[in-house]
Amino acid sequence: MAERISNGYEPLFEVRLLHHYWLDEAATVFDLLPDQAKKDARLQAYDQRFFLSVMPTRTSIKGLKSLNCIYKNTALGFVVASKNSEVIPADTLFEFVVTIQNTDFFNYTALTLEARKIHELYDKTQDKICRYKENVPVLSNLTGAVRGTGINKSLFLSKKYVARTASDSVESLVVSGGALLQLTGDQPGAGSQQLNAQATNLPVFVHQGDVPVIVPPADLIDVPKNGIMLSNDIPDDVFALIRLTAIRANDSDFSFIDSKGRAKTAHAIFQIRLKNRSTIWQYLNKTTGAVTSTELNPLPLTHFGNAGTKQKPSEGWVKAEKNGTKITRLVSEIFV
Repeated sequence: MAERISNGYEPLFEVRLLHHYWLDEAATVFDLLPDQAKKDARLQAYDQRFFLSVMPTRTSIKGLKSLNCIYKNTALGFVVASKNSEVIPADTLFEFVVTIQNTDFFNYTALTLEARKIHELYDKTQDKICRYKENVPVLSNLTGAVRGTGINKSLFLSKKYVARTASDSVESLVVSGGALLQLTGDQPGAGSQQLNAQATNLPVFVHQGDVPVIVPPADLIDVPKNGIMLSNDIPDDVFALIRLTAIRANDSDFSFIDSKGRAKTAHAIFQIRLKNRSTIWQYLNKTTGAVTSTELNPLPLTHFGNAGTKQKPSEGWVKAEKNGTKITRLVSEIFV
C-alpha cells in the first residue's frame, strides 16, 4: 500500500528499498510467492530502517524546503510530498544517501565483497584534494529499468542488466540468452548459477552495472575506475546514492511531475531491490571441525524458510574461498 500524507500535501514520489533476505521464502523469490496474503503480511512486517538509513543530502534538504516539500522515512523506504498545487521546476534534482546501520547486512547481501576504498588525490590544476569512493552504486530514475506494462508496470532505479565481462567479480548479475545468471566466483573462468530462465520474471536487483565509471579531471592520475566522487554532501560511509530528477524525457512514468510541474495524480513509486546472498552450505562436526557434507550448488540465505534439506546457516560470517586473490566460491560453514 502506498504511503499517504494529508494536511495540504500530496505524495510527489515514493522509494521502496526491499531486501530479499527478509522477503523471500527459501528458494522462492518474494515476487513469485503464490499466496498474496503471505506477501501482504511480509511487507507489513518489513522495516528497512533496521539495517539501512536514508537521508537527503544537505543540498537536497534545502531544495525540498524551498519547494515546500517534506521528506518522511517509512518502513518500506521513504516518501517525498509537495504542498498542494506547488509547481516543481523541470530541472529539479534530489539526492539521497544510503548508509548501513547493521553490519550483519554485509553477510547476507550479495555484491558487498568488493572493496569500497576511499582515494584522496591531489589535483594540481585546481589545487585541491579530490576524494573518490570505489564501488558505490548510483540509482536513478533517468536510467532505471522496468518490469511489466500498463497497470502492472514496475519502476526500478537499477539499470538494465548487462552481458558478462572479463572483469566481473563473484555475485555479479548477468543476462545470457534471456536468463538471469549470478557468478559464483571471480572472472576469468567463473562459474555461474541460473536464477531464472527468464530475467524479466524477476525484479531488477542492484547490480555491478549500477556503479558508474568515474570521469576524473584530465590531469588526475590513479583514479579508481568505478565509484563516485565524495563531497560535503556525500559522507564517507555512503553505501549507495539515490538520484531523482523531475522529468525523464523517454519515459514519463519515471517523471515525478506532470506537464504543469505539479505532483502527478498517481505518484511514482520507485523500487530498489537488494539481492540476498547465495552460498555453498558446508556442514562440519561441531566437536572435531571435520567436514561431514557439502551441498553441490549455492543456496540462497533467507530469514524465512530453508532452501536446503538440513540446518540452514545463520546470518553470520560467510567464507570466501580463494585461489590466489581470485574468489572461487562463497561458503557458509554450519556446525552440527
